[in-house]
Amino acid sequence: MMILRELIRFSTQHRTLYCYMILSVWIFLLIAGMYKYIGQNSTSLGYTLNFLNGRNQLNNLDASTSSLLELRNLVKYKARCTPLTYIARADDGGILDGWKLQGVLLILRHGDRGPMSHVRPIPRLNCGITGDNLVNKYRSFLYNSTSVSGSNHMYWNKVGPFHGFPLLPLAEKECLLGQLTYKGIAQLLHVGEILHHIYAHPLGLWLKQSQLGRNPPNSTPYSQLLNSDEVVVYTTRVRRTFQSALAFLYTFLPTEKWLALNVKESHSIAFCFSDCACPQADALRKLLMKMQKQQLLKQTAITNVMQWIGSNLLQYTPNGITDANEVVDAILTIMCHDSPWPCRDLNITDNSAASTKANDFELNEVINIDQDDLGIASNALDIEMNRDHDTTTASTTGCIESSQVAALMSFVTLQSIQEARHLNYKRIGLLRAYGMIRHIVSYMLRMISGDRTKFVLYAGHDWTLQYLTAAFGIRTDNTFIAYAARLTIEVYRSDTHTDYYFRVVYNGHDVTQQIDFCEGGKSLRVTRDSRGNKADLCPIENIIRFLHEDYFAPLNATNFKDACM
Repeated sequence: MMILRELIRFSTQHRTLYCYMILSVWIFLLIAGMYKYIGQNSTSLGYTLNFLNGRNQLNNLDASTSSLLELRNLVKYKARCTPLTYIARADDGGILDGWKLQGVLLILRHGDRGPMSHVRPIPRLNCGITGDNLVNKYRSFLYNSTSVSGSNHMYWNKVGPFHGFPLLPLAEKECLLGQLTYKGIAQLLHVGEILHHIYAHPLGLWLKQSQLGRNPPNSTPYSQLLNSDEVVVYTTRVRRTFQSALAFLYTFLPTEKWLALNVKESHSIAFCFSDCACPQADALRKLLMKMQKQQLLKQTAITNVMQWIGSNLLQYTPNGITDANEVVDAILTIMCHDSPWPCRDLNITDNSAASTKANDFELNEVINIDQDDLGIASNALDIEMNRDHDTTTASTTGCIESSQVAALMSFVTLQSIQEARHLNYKRIGLLRAYGMIRHIVSYMLRMISGDRTKFVLYAGHDWTLQYLTAAFGIRTDNTFIAYAARLTIEVYRSDTHTDYYFRVVYNGHDVTQQIDFCEGGKSLRVTRDSRGNKADLCPIENIIRFLHEDYFAPLNATNFKDACM
């Protein structure tokens, strides 16, 4: 009886201890179950690291890298693909109470494209789009207005550098080397439709010449626009930017004004015009690339990921697989079109052509002048000529796993974040964007001086927007620019006085306050709509002063020539 009483007393006093013991056992069982599940899951991070190192002994990764490799990060990378649901209006202006829109300048990246390197055939890869009304309408319009009798191809038939350029991708569902896809066409059509609702009426672009009182006798409603600067279009001599520009303008402008367009050529992806050559910018870029290469070499596990994915995706690698961004570009071709990750079998000989079915078309129709200034694309002609003699035998077996993709893209994104924060990234932007900013300011001055120019389009590349956002100091988190990304400069005049202001909107978000010469008290905050939303307007003299007085201060120079030495 005494023993029982002591046990009861002991159990009462140590009830808390029992609770902790029971909780500890429960946690232990939970962790054991999780490890068992992870060990059986071939898409887990543990499986990936085991695969990378070839045995159960894993290389030690630091905590920050391990956290970046979490599989949930894979979903956010798809934002770079710009799904159509991501294209929407946000802070874009057009009509501000008490202000008149004088003009708009738009810097636009091309839409979804095929890979820039030759990739192996990917099963069930579909780069087309179905059921999009804007695409169907645009294709029907082009066929009725531009196609040659007996031909299904639509070409630009105006005299100039783009004469003979096809207006649509040559393949319905294929991702051709460096070529715009039909999904890319759809992206730009939707961007144009949204911006049409925002800017077309405030700018008066929907009015015909007869409504403006400038229509001479015996002329068509759009005949005078043939030599007009009302709408100015610049693009690089690359099919994907040219086709993106025309797709955007189809939904942005009235049909008669689209038919009257003249497209001007930029010889540089930086749109630098007369201020292009800059050895210092090249040197700074090499330093950043060297830093990233050294970082990659220190990460054995990531290097193994890159080699494995690259060997499964890239078709032609005479110099080995050393560029992580090249592999990521191939990854995006799969990710952006919801294709499953491919597999390769042991000792399977692959005689396929370089690029996905590029050989189905005449070579001069697929690869011509679409080589970027950076020389990213390989020489397609050499590959095609040697296609029958070039065989590749797989030396490994297995499938690309989502966790492997997440690992590589997480590392490349981390490098991109570091690059965007590096001082040299800002310096490169200032040097490369100088010519374009001069060009933009010249058109802003035309818009406020009563010139007919109302809308200027620069249809470019990711580098175009990288340089410009870096020069302006706009925070982009990392250096990646999504397909169909846009930066808009809206120029306004006050109804009560003669002051002129502007605001900058990046992918629908007002970033005026982020610009170095507009931040803080340098801008004017006004009401944007009836719901009380605000907009920041920057005095136009700020960008003029920045260009002529302060531009080269971060470069310890006073002019472009000295800064580039």
